[in-house]
Amino acid sequence: MKFTADRNMLLREIATSHEIIASKNPISILSNVLLSAENETLLIKATDLKVSFETQIPVDVQTPGSITVICDKFLNIIRALPEGSIDFVQEDSRLAITPSGGLKTIFFQLATVSAEKYPELQIMPEEHTFEIAQKELIEMIDQTIFAVSDDETRYFMNGVFLDCQDEKDIIMVATDGRRLSYIRKELTSGLKSFRGIIIPPKVLNLIKKLLPGEGMVTISISEKSIFFSFNKQKISSNLIEGQFPDYRRVVPVSQHNRIEIERKQFIDAIKRVSLLVEQKSRRIYLHALDNSVTLSSEESEYGVAREQIMCSYEGAETKLALNYIYLEEPLKQMQDEKISIKFSEQNKALTLVSVPEKDFFHIIMPMQLE
Repeated sequence: MKFTADRNMLLREIATSHEIIASKNPISILSNVLLSAENETLLIKATDLKVSFETQIPVDVQTPGSITVICDKFLNIIRALPEGSIDFVQEDSRLAITPSGGLKTIFFQLATVSAEKYPELQIMPEEHTFEIAQKELIEMIDQTIFAVSDDETRYFMNGVFLDCQDEKDIIMVATDGRRLSYIRKELTSGLKSFRGIIIPPKVLNLIKKLLPGEGMVTISISEKSIFFSFNKQKISSNLIEGQFPDYRRVVPVSQHNRIEIERKQFIDAIKRVSLLVEQKSRRIYLHALDNSVTLSSEESEYGVAREQIMCSYEGAETKLALNYIYLEEPLKQMQDEKISIKFSEQNKALTLVSVPEKDFFHIIMPMQLE
């Protein structure tokens, strides 16, 4: 095998491959990335058997062929080389790597393993396939992924739930049992109904990082896997098995109290008051009265913080206790100037929405008042 590739273009794809591969994988071949050069194209594959990545870049192929190399070492070599073109030549069981042109003052020789030993990646099925705009998928991930549970004993909440509704809408939901984030998007094309699935956050974080935000993403779902295809890149992932909680049961039906407030002003006040919040409980108090909300921390050996914000409030005087992180994280993702907090009683769930309301909401369970 012999080919010439652009250093920056190759570096970007190998860096992504390295994110997929487990650093201490007990199966040595899974520490490798597969390189296949043919028809002026370099095919790159990486997998840890749970998440797989496949991409193509244009290269100058002099001699076609396929090999695998240890991804960590290969990535470090590419990073260390100067910008420009790089020549790759397979010599028996090693890959010679040198900058193109001029004197060969820089030279690397990296051990290879036969491509025949590399595991086959799953092929995207045609059934349960749909398209969604990249910017909409990014928004869906942003509005939910922070609410995923990290409690491994409740593994069925360790991912984002994807469901379909009326064969035209897709829904993403995440919860850790104390908060829930929900978003819905209507598809422009028809959607064949599928059972709800739980997607690991690792693959969603990778998708969000790789998507440029323009164009469409093709998503396909099989019994145990999900597939994404965009811009000559393909990513697949195993699904999390288990029964996701019925999120519909925790969505409040009627909430007569309503606080409408400037989003940025609210975030800034939370940040200031949280400076003296006890970090184990993260409890912050909201005191709603007339047309103001007062945020405060608990009295402690360090002192107390308090800030009053003017707002529009409909309801009786109420004091709430909340985990300030559960307020801060969704507020950072909401882009509107104003937001609304709806609730019925101080010990029942709150709903956080944009003003005007959009296709997402965040539910937060209050803490005990002390």
